[in-house]
Amino acid sequence: MLSTTFTLAVRSIRRHLLRSFLTILGIVIGVAAVVTMVTLGQATTAAVQQSIASLGTNILQVRPGQGFGRGGGGPRPPDFEEQDVEAVKGQVAGVKAVAPQAQATATAIYNGANWSTTINGTTNAFFEVQPWNLTGGRTFLPAEEAAGKAVCIIGNTVRQNLFRDTNAIGERIRLNDVSCDVIGTLETRGQAGFGGDQDDVVIMPIKAVQRRFTGNRDIRLMLVGVDAAYDGAQVQESLSTLLRERRGIETGAEDDFNIFDTAQISATLTGTTTLLTSIVTAVAGISLVVGGIGIMNIMLVSVTERTREIGIRLAIGAVAREVLLQFLVEAIVLSMLGGLIGLILAQIVIAVLVPIMQVPFIFDAQINIVAFAISALIGVVFGFFPARRAAALNPIDALRHE
Repeated sequence: MLSTTFTLAVRSIRRHLLRSFLTILGIVIGVAAVVTMVTLGQATTAAVQQSIASLGTNILQVRPGQGFGRGGGGPRPPDFEEQDVEAVKGQVAGVKAVAPQAQATATAIYNGANWSTTINGTTNAFFEVQPWNLTGGRTFLPAEEAAGKAVCIIGNTVRQNLFRDTNAIGERIRLNDVSCDVIGTLETRGQAGFGGDQDDVVIMPIKAVQRRFTGNRDIRLMLVGVDAAYDGAQVQESLSTLLRERRGIETGAEDDFNIFDTAQISATLTGTTTLLTSIVTAVAGISLVVGGIGIMNIMLVSVTERTREIGIRLAIGAVAREVLLQFLVEAIVLSMLGGLIGLILAQIVIAVLVPIMQVPFIFDAQINIVAFAISALIGVVFGFFPARRAAALNPIDALRHE
């Protein structure tokens, strides 16, 4: 009996194909929107976590000021000094390495090719703090660090724009008016979730950058590598106490520096992305309700149009339960068809948006199954009232209907 009922439902849908498509349009849009939003939200979260992980785990970023900028409207907080780096390295338990950084921008030039990039002055501790391997060459020699020699390690973006497919090791480039020998090339990291192209960088000894580009000995950033055996929160507290003492901050006064834990940044960004995804998904889910109302409306119209047909069926022996089942199955088939089309549409949209957003493609079978099941449930919920109305018709009154 169920197969016969299903066949009748399909025939009814095919008889009014355009009307059936317009009926399920809300379901199609709702399912496609929900699946797309959830999938892209998961992909964005994965991209953010991957970007944070590329910076390394158990790393504290220490900067002057009360945020990434200057903070309030007062004078700019003083930068760190070399003595601060040595103090953190020697006096804070759980610190395995400290990489000071001084940055500048410059135009890199080689054989007529030029590229505007960021120069990052640091020490070999930079490669101890965070996992960034070399694809060729070497890091700085102790003598090169001590003397501030003009040697550099270039990121993949700089290498591609200056050297194309040729070997960069041993070549000499010009950074503004400074000649620099390329001693190493870095492996590709890609785009950061919040900081642009990580491969667009030239790394030099910090003394060379301070002497030839910034013109001072200030340190704008310290990357502090924390031993995994230590409690990160305790290390952060000890670090904060030491810097407050060295910078002469009185008890009760606010810090004029900030400490960011990469793990905390990852958790915050992930939580924010998840929240926004949930909100957008909830809004998109309204389309499912609208689609359900559309199905109920068209099924009520169908009951009115087919009143005489229903009367004939009841008159020749069909029971009310069979009539109810016929219209209920028809509503379910409509909503499931809309759900299926919505899933296909969602995969197409995701395939188009993933390369544009530069996030990984993630196929979540669970959300697809859940979305399809919800579309079927909508058919049951919103199709029950019209089906019940059809089953409750009086055969004699139905036969008289014109």
